[in-house]
Amino acid sequence: MRFLLPLLLFFSALALLPGCEPKEDIITTDSSAKLEFSADTVKFDTVFVTVGTVTKRLWVYNRNPRAVRVEEISLTGRPGVTYNLLINGDAGSTANNVEIRGKDSLLVLVSATVDPTAGDARPFIVEDDLRFRTNGNNQQVKVLSYGQNAYFHAAETLPCNAVWTADKPHVIYDYARVGPNCTLTIEPGTRIYSHSGAFLVVQGRLLINPTYAPTGELKPDDKNIVRFQGDRLEEVYNEVPGQWGGIEFDQGSRNNVVRYTEIKNSAFGLLAYNPNNTLPRPNILVENTVLKNISSAKLAFANGGLSLEGAGILGISADFTVHNTLLTNCGEYAVWAVQGGTYQFDYCTIANYTPQFRRESSSVLLASTIKINGVTQPAVAPSFIMRNSIVWGSIEDELAFIDGEQYASNISISHSLLRTKDYAKGGALDQSKNGNILNPSELRRSIFRSTPFRFRGKGYDYQLDTLSPASNQGVPLPTTIDLLNRRRSANNPDVGAYERVNP
Repeated sequence: MRFLLPLLLFFSALALLPGCEPKEDIITTDSSAKLEFSADTVKFDTVFVTVGTVTKRLWVYNRNPRAVRVEEISLTGRPGVTYNLLINGDAGSTANNVEIRGKDSLLVLVSATVDPTAGDARPFIVEDDLRFRTNGNNQQVKVLSYGQNAYFHAAETLPCNAVWTADKPHVIYDYARVGPNCTLTIEPGTRIYSHSGAFLVVQGRLLINPTYAPTGELKPDDKNIVRFQGDRLEEVYNEVPGQWGGIEFDQGSRNNVVRYTEIKNSAFGLLAYNPNNTLPRPNILVENTVLKNISSAKLAFANGGLSLEGAGILGISADFTVHNTLLTNCGEYAVWAVQGGTYQFDYCTIANYTPQFRRESSSVLLASTIKINGVTQPAVAPSFIMRNSIVWGSIEDELAFIDGEQYASNISISHSLLRTKDYAKGGALDQSKNGNILNPSELRRSIFRSTPFRFRGKGYDYQLDTLSPASNQGVPLPTTIDLLNRRRSANNPDVGAYERVNP
């Protein structure tokens, strides 16, 4: 009997020890005990435009030897699509204190139900965040839904010789790629909406409105113009720059055509990327096009050791031929031409007022070399030809030719209206010749109908004002129409993208 009491005490204490409970059931509060997931995005490939529900699975893994208590699993909740969770038989948008045993997993069912009242006004892509809070850690999984009333291109290499039609919008998520030796043709009236950071990448050939021939004067909102913009369709996003990446032409791209197109609200408009100056260079014909609201965001090319600022037209060893085109509200550059290539602008208007940016860089920048991985590349002189065009904006010098004296013979600007002081001082780069009009300061607020400096009407309008110094200052060129398909004067055409038409 004398040993009985000690034995009872021993076994009682043993029963209270943590080691008697399975280790995988003991909850740890260690902040290093994080969750892992079967996917970083729960993607609903089809969400109906009428009432409908689709359910997807997400596995949540606890790789730790001990259990964890997930304090909260929740959805942020954004308009357009209603998401719900089903966890351990309980439905709702939030779950609390969910335990996952050590080395075990949890199945989360996510369902998406469309709000039928949202209609076409809602974004075509609706994102949400599925949040997990565990031991002070906040982890997220994206929840992504597509509307059924569009064609979706998510990190997709397009079929060779694809055609995008106007019967439904096209939505780009991440990227859509035109492969080498392939062609993408975009027909009149097509609408392309791109998600944040998305690019249309052209390794082959892009043809936008290649044969479209309007029969009369166009309105700026003409239904046949191909339009690129971000996928946020709320009114507040109508003119916000930097919502998506842009259109990129890689070094193997050839014989591209961009006509009767509007590209807006991107980080870049048209970017030709050929850093090794591979010949033949990428070449792009741009006609009757508007590029606007281009941000000053930088883009880093991981495979090239190169970081680029935003631009309406940016060419690295590329050939651009541009007619009847407007570039405006470009936060860094309207045109950036570097390391060789030929750039020809006829009847173009660069009206680079930037009310949304504090811009200090010139609208047009030429340079013969760039740095890649910190190493300056061999200089290749660019060739720049501009005729019957306008380069104007909100700073005093809208032209910049880096080391321009070395390639001055490659620069030819004639019968154009320019805002520049640096190149009005004589010397090899002087532009106060060849019929150019420099710095008409006494009239600069009346070059255009409506600008941020002289706002009239309902918006900015870069057609020529009644007393514009650009009126009748051009010379006849092979291009006989203006941006809106109006006939140009046969003898004394106006300078810029628009031929003035008196009311």
